[in-house]
Amino acid sequence: MWTSHSISPNWSVFRIKDRVSGLGYYNSMPSDINDEQRKSALNDPDVLRGGPVEQPLAKWPGLFPKNHPLVLVMTGNGKGKTTAALGVSMRAWGRGWTVLWLQFIKKKDSKYGETLAANRMGIPMEALGDGFTWLSEDIEHDKELAKAAWSRAAAIIQSGEYDLVVLDEITYPINYGWLAIDTVIDVIESRPKDVDIILTGRDASDELIQIADTVTEMNEIKHPYQVGVKAQPGIDY
Repeated sequence: MWTSHSISPNWSVFRIKDRVSGLGYYNSMPSDINDEQRKSALNDPDVLRGGPVEQPLAKWPGLFPKNHPLVLVMTGNGKGKTTAALGVSMRAWGRGWTVLWLQFIKKKDSKYGETLAANRMGIPMEALGDGFTWLSEDIEHDKELAKAAWSRAAAIIQSGEYDLVVLDEITYPINYGWLAIDTVIDVIESRPKDVDIILTGRDASDELIQIADTVTEMNEIKHPYQVGVKAQPGIDY
């Protein structure tokens, strides 16, 4: 069950008191839990409990002005690109910014940990792809999804509706030639003055690096998959 206690008129802190869906997530997790139980837990009302957690929009008008909206690129072959963008998003949310995520590869209706958290926080996180493109049996379909995702991204950026727009894994459709890099750059450079943008994905092109204010390259030094450990819920997704 969920309990809460107020720490200010506009905020509540939620915690899990005992167990969720009988699985005891924070209280004696059974060692024999199977994948089907995990999947069913993702549909448990307590896990999907409605939000969002209250965000104090306009609570601090003028207190945290945007001095210089930025373009950030998170690239490299190591873990941490999407993770870093999630961290910035949480920081922006805490400042009362409006945040939107557009995911170019992740499959629609995915229920990753960040998706569930974003839903509680009131951050739109739209998965617009069809999963790992290198496993696709219909590349033309994937191309059309990428183009549709970019059309939505361009409209959102140009509208100025959101303070921060995250284009997650956008480097892949760019590098595959599905999206014209010149078009992407034109939209970013001509965006409204108060829109910050984060782009993530491996092998960011020289053109993206050129226009970015911050570029961080994640280098893989050591990773669990090297010894056969698969992606872990809560850490990787």
